Amino acid sequence: MKTAVLQIRLDAELKQQAEAILNDIGLSTTAAVRFFLAQTVRRNGLPFDPVSADPFYSEENQKAIRESIAQLEAGKVVVVNKLLDDE
Repeated sequence: MKTAVLQIRLDAELKQQAEAILNDIGLSTTAAVRFFLAQTVRRNGLPFDPVSADPFYSEENQKAIRESIAQLEAGKVVVVNKLLDDE
């Protein structure tokens, strides 16, 4: 088997935090990267669901959006057209 070199640049703090976690579970960073790449190939995609810190992508918000779309498609849309007086 031919080998290749993979070189990446990343934030030093991210590297340190990841290495600490990997060491705790008995994996080197190299082994973890190999595992990630092998799983990516086997699954023909990412081996996990990406998570965003943006609250828009939270499961609760996505559920509300899906429900709103379903209501819209079913014609169950309530439109409120109310002008508010300046008080």
